[in-house]
Amino acid sequence: MNWIILILAGLMEVGFTFCLGKTKTTTGHELAWWWVGFAVALSLSMYLMAKAAERLPIGTVYPVWTGIGAVGAVIVGIVFFHEPATFWRIFFITTLILSIIGLKVLA
Repeated sequence: MNWIILILAGLMEVGFTFCLGKTKTTTGHELAWWWVGFAVALSLSMYLMAKAAERLPIGTVYPVWTGIGAVGAVIVGIVFFHEPATFWRIFFITTLILSIIGLKVLA
């Protein structure tokens, strides 16, 4: 269950980075709602990460949380914000994913 909580925390990090990206392209009331989404996702992410850290080692929790967020942010950037999907970006994101899996195996 703690790993599910940690994965959800990482997904919330992806959510707040998406909202942050949307704030660059909107104005008015829509902009305000993206900021609200950012704050909610950020708060949930931090809360869930803290809950996961109650039972899992912080040396595992934090890298996995940031790794999920980093991988998710790159995917969101490519899919929604039309950022480049170069060979090296994909290569290094793949190595990051393998590192996250390695931490899970060792924990």
